[in-house]
Amino acid sequence: QVQLVESGGGLVQAGGSLRLSCAASGRTFSGYLVGWFRQAPGKERKFVAAISWSGGSTYYADSVKGRFTFSRDNAKNTVYLQMNSLKPEDTAVYYCATGPRVVTTEGYQYDYWGQGTQVTVSS
Repeated sequence: QVQLVESGGGLVQAGGSLRLSCAASGRTFSGYLVGWFRQAPGKERKFVAAISWSGGSTYYADSVKGRFTFSRDNAKNTVYLQMNSLKPEDTAVYYCATGPRVVTTEGYQYDYWGQGTQVTVSS
């Protein structure tokens, strides 16, 4: 079993920045894809970004490309999502997830999920 714990959410003004963290316990991220998803009130969960733990390749949704950066710390078994130039439409609960061994943006293909962290961007 893998336990994922997100942190770093909060309230920020438009144009501001936040850094989300996701720490894993029970198993390392090694060899797996790690993803971030978000769900706004009344909307479906959407893919935000993913990182391939082995090679470090990153993948982003078009809506966040150029503003968000996904990174990892192998030693801490932790990933980070640096979010810059935040917009009100970025407001959502952000979830960290892992499980796949190949690149995918489909949430159902991820086996383990964190509890989520709220990000609110005011205009």
